[in-house]
Amino acid sequence: MSDGPIPFLQALQTMQRIGAAQRTASVPTPLRQARGGVLLADLFAPMALPSFDNSAMDGFALRGEDLARACVEGLLLAGEVFAGRAAALGLSPGTCLRITTGAALPAGADTVVIKENATLVGDRVRFAPGTAPGSNVRHAGEDVLLGSRVLQAGTTLGSAALGLAAALGLDALPVAKRPSVAVFTSGDELRPAGAPLQRGEIYDSNRVLLQSMLAEEGIDTLAWPPLPDHADRMAAALHDAAQAYDVIVTCGGVSAGEKDLLPGLLMRHGAVHFWKVAMRPGMPVLFGTWGRALLLGLPGNPVSVMATFRRLAVPLLDAMQGRLDRAPPLRARLLAPVRKTHARLEFRRGTLSCSADGVLGVDPHPATGSHQQRSAAESNALFVLHEEGRDFEPGSLVEVEPYGAILRR
Repeated sequence: MSDGPIPFLQALQTMQRIGAAQRTASVPTPLRQARGGVLLADLFAPMALPSFDNSAMDGFALRGEDLARACVEGLLLAGEVFAGRAAALGLSPGTCLRITTGAALPAGADTVVIKENATLVGDRVRFAPGTAPGSNVRHAGEDVLLGSRVLQAGTTLGSAALGLAAALGLDALPVAKRPSVAVFTSGDELRPAGAPLQRGEIYDSNRVLLQSMLAEEGIDTLAWPPLPDHADRMAAALHDAAQAYDVIVTCGGVSAGEKDLLPGLLMRHGAVHFWKVAMRPGMPVLFGTWGRALLLGLPGNPVSVMATFRRLAVPLLDAMQGRLDRAPPLRARLLAPVRKTHARLEFRRGTLSCSADGVLGVDPHPATGSHQQRSAAESNALFVLHEEGRDFEPGSLVEVEPYGAILRR
């Protein structure tokens, strides 16, 4: 293990490789419970969609070759067809059938004229000109062909994908089991929100932050009591969690202070894959294995927690579930200048917006300290300043990752 920080890309690739090697199992999951899960096998259509030729409109079904006569003499109305179990109706030359949207096209019919272009006179229907033969018909298989691949393994199952599965008659899908995650904050100074504080104590905000970000990824968590600043008691708690969980996420205790015990404990009780990444904030991030669990130790400052979770923990969880369709980062123009004086990859906070002419812009928040939580709450995106240290002028193109309410609009 190197003493210095490793490049961010190396850290990311390490986490993705190790996460993929600890892929979670496939679980048959009812559609109503599968939203946000990852499909673990290609899905092939067990039937065609539509499964039969049907009407795209309310109107009258007829033979296309009768259209010319229909506009002059009209056609004999021979019955009606509604959506539902198809009646064994056929269509003779010179006749038409009233039909509703979605109803099976009767044998012999190949065209539907919408009801607005039809006039019923007695038992005959006359049609206005302008309908082409074959109009207003949905043909079997025009959406999905029998046996075709409709969803790819690694797809995140959203409402549209689940609706498609239901349309194909499926009631369950093979979905990756969500990784089980234990969350630890650390430090004797932490107190739960609502409790009285003594001088030197702080509220445990990282617990809520971490659990909320994991919930956004569809993962329910158990938050354990804060890890104490005591090596044996800390090791005992982590040992217990490592026997029961796929992933342990901690925050705090990973730097180089006298109470930063976690790196040494992981070296003694598990394996360290890396410690320290050339990024800001979040440089002392720790990644390793403890027992059966992967352990990700995040720094303690809340903005560091946000940056390392979103850019390292989320790819790890994706790799463990086989997710392949995470949306690529956006690009936006800086709306104000930014000064960068170091060579590490840096994540800043800002407000992402879209101009009237459709150009994305990000307005940097003036606060840059990793302890400044208010700036994160006032922003809606992280933006990336790449490794080289330089001044970024307004209009510079930067990578942006939205978070919070902007994703739900």
